[in-house]
Amino acid sequence: MFATGSLLRPLAAVLVFTALPALAAERYPQAQRIVSVGGTVTEILYALGAGDRIVARDSTSYYPAEANAKPDVGYMRALSPEGIFAQKPDLILAEDGAGPADAIAVLKAGQVPFVMVDTPPSGDAIAQKIRDTGAAVGLDDKADALAKDVTAALDRLKAEIATIEPAGKKRVLFVLSLANGRVMAAGKETEAGALIEMAGGINAAGEIAGYKPLSDEAVIAGKPDLVLVMNTGQHQMTAEQVFAVPALAATPAAANKALLTMDGLYLVGFGPRTPAAARDLAIALYPEKVKP
Repeated sequence: MFATGSLLRPLAAVLVFTALPALAAERYPQAQRIVSVGGTVTEILYALGAGDRIVARDSTSYYPAEANAKPDVGYMRALSPEGIFAQKPDLILAEDGAGPADAIAVLKAGQVPFVMVDTPPSGDAIAQKIRDTGAAVGLDDKADALAKDVTAALDRLKAEIATIEPAGKKRVLFVLSLANGRVMAAGKETEAGALIEMAGGINAAGEIAGYKPLSDEAVIAGKPDLVLVMNTGQHQMTAEQVFAVPALAATPAAANKALLTMDGLYLVGFGPRTPAAARDLAIALYPEKVKP
């Protein structure tokens, strides 16, 4: 998902709040000027009906479409404290992984409450992410209801794919990029890898951890039946580009031109829409077993 300026805190950041940096369990129901950092946190806030309380968001926060009308404070991993403080927030809500570290240190040291939401790459953690986000803005009840809906949708999909025999499971390779013909793939401990498993597939790069380049031999040995890519930003790829890579051309996926593209946040955001994303992938893999 993917340089800071001066680290001096601007006077505009000295607001009426004097709380220490917060844990997600702390609540700020009074916050009406939220800077939301991280596409999933922003999506959750909108799903909870708190979109009107967001005064600015980062560049990964492009869903729902209304979020794009908010001021952009930059990429979540390259934040500038000055740009965030300039929005005069009364709460900064960020996903784990926001950075750089020195910018986060300045934000945490400021007089504006700062909440960091944990975002582990696991379907089982989505409900807690929703609850943590809701708790931070005083919407516990709505967050609990949304978390239960998401969990129920994931459980329904899990029951459907449980009928697939191990021998019939399809292999999926998530390709993040093709730099100089080198396949950058998602291994275990990644959102893409977790989504593949959630959809009943086998991660064709499951022997590696994180996002790493694969050798041609590893790509061929992975024998993917389907290649999964994002269709947003610099990660966009067409079937022609993907299967022009010799190693990928030698896979079962190439023989059937089996390529599935998804919006990046939809695919790896692990928020309220993840059950739908996992179902879309499962339908592509097992159309006879999983229905829309």
